[in-house]
Amino acid sequence: MYRSKTCGELRLTDVNSEVTLAGWVSKIRKMGGMTFIDLRDRYGITQLSFNQEVNNNLCEQANKLGREWVIQVKGIVKERSSKNSNIPTGDIEIIATELTVLNASKTPPFTIETETDGGDELRMKYRYLDLRRSVVRQNLELRHKMTFETRRYLDERNFLEVETPVLIGSTPEGARDFIVPSRMNQGEFYALPQSPQLFKQLLMVSGFDRYFQIVKCFRDEDLRADRQPEFTQIDCEMSFVNQEDVLNMFEGLTKHLFKNIKNIELPDFPRISYADAMKLYGSDKPDIRFGMTFTEIKDLTTGQGFGVFDDAEYVAAICAEGCASYTRKQVDELTDFVKRPQVGAKGLIYVRYNEDGTVKSSVDKFYSEEILKTWIERCDAKPGDLLLVLAGETEKTQKQLNELRLEMGNRLGLRDKNDYKCLWVVDFPLLEKDEELGRFFAKHHPFTSPKPEDIPLLDSDPGAVRANAYDMVINGVEIGGGSIRIHDSQLQQKMFSVLGFSEEQAESQFGFLMNAFKYGAPPHGGIAFGLDRFVSIFAGLDSIRDTIAFPKNTAGRDVMIDAPSKVALEQLDELGIMLKPIESK
Repeated sequence: MYRSKTCGELRLTDVNSEVTLAGWVSKIRKMGGMTFIDLRDRYGITQLSFNQEVNNNLCEQANKLGREWVIQVKGIVKERSSKNSNIPTGDIEIIATELTVLNASKTPPFTIETETDGGDELRMKYRYLDLRRSVVRQNLELRHKMTFETRRYLDERNFLEVETPVLIGSTPEGARDFIVPSRMNQGEFYALPQSPQLFKQLLMVSGFDRYFQIVKCFRDEDLRADRQPEFTQIDCEMSFVNQEDVLNMFEGLTKHLFKNIKNIELPDFPRISYADAMKLYGSDKPDIRFGMTFTEIKDLTTGQGFGVFDDAEYVAAICAEGCASYTRKQVDELTDFVKRPQVGAKGLIYVRYNEDGTVKSSVDKFYSEEILKTWIERCDAKPGDLLLVLAGETEKTQKQLNELRLEMGNRLGLRDKNDYKCLWVVDFPLLEKDEELGRFFAKHHPFTSPKPEDIPLLDSDPGAVRANAYDMVINGVEIGGGSIRIHDSQLQQKMFSVLGFSEEQAESQFGFLMNAFKYGAPPHGGIAFGLDRFVSIFAGLDSIRDTIAFPKNTAGRDVMIDAPSKVALEQLDELGIMLKPIESK
């Protein structure tokens, strides 16, 4: 046996016992005639002690070791004279009696410590080494616990885990598909699933009334901190349910995870309509850890000769408590922030409500103190507060003001990662219109049910139809989303028509689903959680990358295995694929 104990489990109660450990050399410290080695495995670190006076040959053998060598050591557990309170095994050490080198190691390209000197690309190239770092390993252990508890919660509520196909047909809606050529059907292609949506609805028709799957999904889209080309969903569907049933079930799952993993009891989640979320926060995933909601003041700003406000469709302010003392430099920094291309505002107006009750603004030339105080009153500001105002086209300005609000939340320390605020956003628009193409697209997907009372609007005003759809948001991050589905084939046909599908197109792409609905489809609905994002919230990470064992970089590449890569022409010939020559410039 290579080991009788792990490097994380020995305590004072094990003193004087003989043990065998195996692991990686983390650190070597030579102090006179003593050599100390920190031995690491997945479970922790244990100090090994070698005494030159007791066993010179063994000590010399230990002195020849290098970082990340794999060794086996036998010895006696003893109480440490100099204890280390930072690790669970810090009260003991192993007095080594035997040492076996299992494998030597090259010097690693970066330090394998909590604080490493390896840059992102270097760590991704040697990801198998990066995974030895405890901070990365702990994220994967957290991911395991969350998936385990998810399965336990859903199993106890009669959900069945069913695997759905990975090679499916391509659909034009949504993000770009990853395409897979078929050797046996040359000229035809599979797609990798963006979600198991169609199959889980078919399972409802099949009578599997509670389904879930922790499933890989794929989207060929530009990457960012919370996006990878392949990602994992907790995918769920239920039959004979309405929206309230789904929200209660999966609010329960979220509370279960917080309680069993973080020992946090969450209160009931508030609910806000999409319309109110946009009006108050300028975002359909608002961060409600702090206030600073929007106040519209357009009616208070017109007619004073200030063209920026007079010409604007929308003027709104946020109130930053206690920030009237901001220096000119700090206000200029905020102005520069909103002018960044990522935000896109042309400028920023401020109003200081000083502690002495006086008012000072960047538009004093156009507005009297009396008028500015009407803004202050509308915003419910108090002496010492600072109003920050943006103006322009409604939707665009709301998004800009949302970015400014979040920036102020960061600057004021109001976005504590250990403070968890969850909510449901409901009543999304069913459709959104592409003005250039002159047609509607589904806000979620074509199988989302409209609100029953809004169905007549599909003929007269499709853009006003609300969806039976909902998103769960935690700390300003969309964790999951879903909807009640259309289960009536006639309503589904109507939906395809509004989306601009001809009968032939609808039949070609979704005929199997439409036919299934004719055989007794139950009312059903579901939700999908982004597991990677969920884990990142629990871990307090800004990026999902370190919640994934082997992630891609921002260019969609796996730099460790150098993928994607070119394939041999013989393989392409087998697939019936001919590469187009690259023209020289």
